[in-house]
Amino acid sequence: MLTLADELGHLSYTVTGEGSPVVLVHAGVADHRMWDAVVPALAERHTVIRYDLRGFGESAPPAGPFSETDDLRRLLDHLGHERVRLIGASWGGRVAVNFTLTHPDRVRSLAVLAPPWPGYDWSAEMIAYDEAETAALAAGDLDTAVRVNLDMWLRGPARSWEEVAPELAGQLRTPVRTSLVNQDTVGEHSQGGAEGDIGTITVPTLVGIGKLDVADFQDIARRYATEIPGATLVEFPTAAHLIALDAPTELTAALHPFLAR
Repeated sequence: MLTLADELGHLSYTVTGEGSPVVLVHAGVADHRMWDAVVPALAERHTVIRYDLRGFGESAPPAGPFSETDDLRRLLDHLGHERVRLIGASWGGRVAVNFTLTHPDRVRSLAVLAPPWPGYDWSAEMIAYDEAETAALAAGDLDTAVRVNLDMWLRGPARSWEEVAPELAGQLRTPVRTSLVNQDTVGEHSQGGAEGDIGTITVPTLVGIGKLDVADFQDIARRYATEIPGATLVEFPTAAHLIALDAPTELTAALHPFLAR
């Protein structure tokens, strides 16, 4: 991977293909590798940029206060891209939304896959997940905390492990562990996201949701699709929370015509 160093540490990133730039922002339990299965097809038509958020993958945890919006802007400036198409998964979707609200002139289109909603009134299922992760970390049991996250975000509430492609848990286990190890440092230094009205977003927007995801995120996706003017909602019947892992072919098929707009 390439490296962009600064006073807070460094961001690691990759660039693949040629054409109009597309930036992929990973989920909060993953890193840039979650996009491996969709990059080859996208790179046939686009310059595909992937990076690890601070404290994820190969990017260093932050040494001081930072903003994910500022990090993305700095990376785009470094690469010389004035306007890009943004695609974000889960927490990466919210990073993409915040960047669009802060720098609307730098975004050509926006695709968000199962993004969270700030201040959402989470269900008992989500609260139980959070409590289980917190208890495992408090006990110093990182292995259990990883399993809790794999159960929630990869398997999901609507299927058994026998219905999940067997290689995916192995692919995600190390990124989840890294995110958990660094989450206190990231949380301490993160300056939060943009405060803004998503109803002011005017770029073409696609909202994706897996039909096997937690009910909370299905509700949130529909809220985004309703409140962002002209947004298109795309449902992926065979996917849980991490659509790029569960349904890469279907995701690519949805993204190609959207990105060509």
